[in-house]
Amino acid sequence: MVDVADETVIDSGRRFAAALAGKRPAELAELLAPDVDFRGLTPGRDWQASSPEQVIAILFDHWFEPTDVLDELVAVDTSTVEDRQHVSYRLRGHDADGPFVVEQQAYFMTDDDQPGRPITWMRVLCSGFRRPTA
Repeated sequence: MVDVADETVIDSGRRFAAALAGKRPAELAELLAPDVDFRGLTPGRDWQASSPEQVIAILFDHWFEPTDVLDELVAVDTSTVEDRQHVSYRLRGHDADGPFVVEQQAYFMTDDDQPGRPITWMRVLCSGFRRPTA
């Protein structure tokens, strides 16, 4: 469900989810402001970054390692919470331990004064890798 008057801003959230799912660091770097304020929370740790390079290192060196295969972006949902945007996404993938599903919720803000509206502030909460129980 999209509940927003400005689809351009929401599109940043959808593009972030798609670039993450496709493991496309260059595309993610274009979506993030040079001085992005990023915080993330995973089941075992909290993360901080203040540049696109640091965010990308967190995403692809720690959260999704090179051996993790992201097979599918299963779902993306976007909405607005007053002056903040929200995007949730679910990914299906596999690694040496087998298949997994991971879901993340992100709240973000963009800089309306810059072309392309880079993400300037983002908070992400991650479910962690959830393995099939059967």
